[in-house]
Amino acid sequence: MFFYKLLTNLLLIFLFLTGCGTITEEPIDDNKNQVIKDEKVEIEDNEENSNAKQVEDKDIKKNFTKAKVNRVVDGDTVNIQVNGKKETVRLLLVDTPETKHPNLPVQPYGPEASDFAVEILAGKEIQIEFDGPMRDHYDRLLGYIWVDGENFNKMLIEEGLARYAYVYDPPYTHQDEMKQAEQQAMEAGIGIWSMEGYVTDDGFHIEKEVPESGTNGNQDGIYFANCSEAHKAGVTPLYEGDPGYGSHMDGDGDGIACE
Repeated sequence: MFFYKLLTNLLLIFLFLTGCGTITEEPIDDNKNQVIKDEKVEIEDNEENSNAKQVEDKDIKKNFTKAKVNRVVDGDTVNIQVNGKKETVRLLLVDTPETKHPNLPVQPYGPEASDFAVEILAGKEIQIEFDGPMRDHYDRLLGYIWVDGENFNKMLIEEGLARYAYVYDPPYTHQDEMKQAEQQAMEAGIGIWSMEGYVTDDGFHIEKEVPESGTNGNQDGIYFANCSEAHKAGVTPLYEGDPGYGSHMDGDGDGIACE
């Protein structure tokens, strides 16, 4: 009897000890794993979106927009096609003499500026760089036109066909180089700078109203607004003292116009 109880107690102790040593494996929670996986994907997506946003912001800061020139209005205004829409661009920081102003006659070097714009821009693929307010009070786009890697606004100034003007919201990205270009054109006395007192702070000024071609523009009764008219009349080159000669057509001031 004693032996039976001892055996029973030993068996119970053995079962107790082996039961405590058993490791119960926790069931896998698929939902928990999916949450962890989703959180990882979300973090990766956020990182990609952040990187994409940084690239997008960088592109926006460049402020360049591709467009195509449909028509040149005058030296400092062009019609373009951009993003499937027709727009008018007024060139930033430049002013060329008038050719189509309703209240002003054609001004010296206005036709030359228009011809230069047609030569360089007509039908071209361009880029517009915005610098400050994008539109003026006429709802025209305001910007620099880049063509073949060159700043056309600056080119007009370099050629003596425009003055640096309409500085409303400085500082501008290209203001220093454009002012320097104007100074060089002024010192060289080319284009608009070949006529003493012609360029003013508020535009272009001539002592008396410019008459139409063929009227009494000088003592000989002959006046040409530009070299194009003189060429058509077949009288070029014009020497100082010749009928029709005008200093506004003598860009280098050597006494010979429309060479």
